[in-house]
Amino acid sequence: MYLGVDCGTQSTKVVVVDVDRGHVLGEASRPHALTEGANGRREQAPADWIAAFRGAFGDVVARSGIEARAIRGIGVSGQQHGMVALDHWGEPVHPAKLWCDTETAPWNNALVERLGGDAGCRDKLGLVLQTGYTASKLAWLRETHPDAYRRIDTLLLPHDYLNFWLTGERISEAGDASGTGYFDTRRRCWRTDVFAAIAPELDAERVLPRLIDSHEPAGRVRPALARELGLADDVVVSSGGGDNMLGAIGTGNIAPGIVTLSLGTSGTVCAYSPEPLYAANTLAANFCASSGGWLPLICTMNVTSATNRVRELFGLDLMAFDERVAGAPIGAEGVSVVPFFNGERVPMLPQASASFLGLTSHNTTQANLCRAVVEGATFGLRYGLEQLGGLAADAEQIRLIGGGARSRVWRQMVADILGTPVICPVITDAAALGAAIQAAWCAQYPHASLEDLCSRLVHLDEGSLATPHPDSVADYGQAYERYRRALADHYGDACA
Repeated sequence: MYLGVDCGTQSTKVVVVDVDRGHVLGEASRPHALTEGANGRREQAPADWIAAFRGAFGDVVARSGIEARAIRGIGVSGQQHGMVALDHWGEPVHPAKLWCDTETAPWNNALVERLGGDAGCRDKLGLVLQTGYTASKLAWLRETHPDAYRRIDTLLLPHDYLNFWLTGERISEAGDASGTGYFDTRRRCWRTDVFAAIAPELDAERVLPRLIDSHEPAGRVRPALARELGLADDVVVSSGGGDNMLGAIGTGNIAPGIVTLSLGTSGTVCAYSPEPLYAANTLAANFCASSGGWLPLICTMNVTSATNRVRELFGLDLMAFDERVAGAPIGAEGVSVVPFFNGERVPMLPQASASFLGLTSHNTTQANLCRAVVEGATFGLRYGLEQLGGLAADAEQIRLIGGGARSRVWRQMVADILGTPVICPVITDAAALGAAIQAAWCAQYPHASLEDLCSRLVHLDEGSLATPHPDSVADYGQAYERYRRALADHYGDACA
């Protein structure tokens, strides 16, 4: 048995899988609180992640009917980019600033300039720094909270922090490290010179975690914690990784030809590449994969976070919201939504806001507003998919994950807007499943291949398949052009 953990923005999810039989035996989750500020602040207490893990772990063991001692390995997926700065005793010096935090946008702009602009960033890092990456968070902490900054002894990402709590080891791997902003994504190593430009008072050799390969274990569960959880005393903890990287593993996206698209709080589109991405495009992030190779990726900030705002505004449950979306025509009778409630990363507009456009006395209906926000979030993902160029253009199938993937209406919309067949894995919370698969890979390496493990555990839900309808593809094409014109009118060259 192997345990997969996904520490996301809204909750920590846990799954238990039986690798030999290819079965998921149980799932559970516990929610997190989120601290938000009008200036773009998005923070969480790392202690909440541990409390959520403990609760979800107990739930999943009880529901699956297994003995905790049967678990041989644990893999941890975590929300990317979050800054977890710890003091000498392993306690946070400040709440964790999250991937969706845009408070640090001015610090990011200054860092890009200091590193030589877009070209300098690509040369040093293989990508261009964006607001949300860990680098600008560290620069922000240095300037705004110098006392906390001076206490930093260890700098981790969320998944690194949970691994540290489980094992006592300060470890990271290339996939999640790719999103820090001080990691060379082409050579798979820390850029200590870039780190020194961000935090000159900190010793990178001492503060940054040791890098390991994705198939290597981070360590074993601490004996005292193993006894508390009822685990055996030799449980392996895998390298783990960022949620996007382990979500790719959990959808079988470990070879060219498949695109993974997530309809979560944010939206991500990624495609496996055996080589690093060399492109002038500043929006496609040349991240490493947590399976070897690379995982070029784009991330939009507003997907279910945007649709839920409109749904809750009208007091609708998910079923009623779906009915409203289905009850309005393609294009929402001229209503367009630019859904940048949290600012936006793709296009790079961290301080943007949302807009509802084209409203008239005729088309301002609940159904049109519901459909328009779902269309707007999906158009943003099409815009992002286009930034991946040939990696995505030749994809034969899109594997859809995240909470929004449960909606039949939304699945069909994605297929029609992207013009590509869409299907969901049976387990749509793919990051937790990917973490469990990676745990088995680490524990059994080199005797088990990742390809074999994915073939045994990643099952597709044939009933979720949505294929593009030619007439709908054409209608959505017109609505998308209207969306692109709205972006150009509001934001000009940033959306060219």
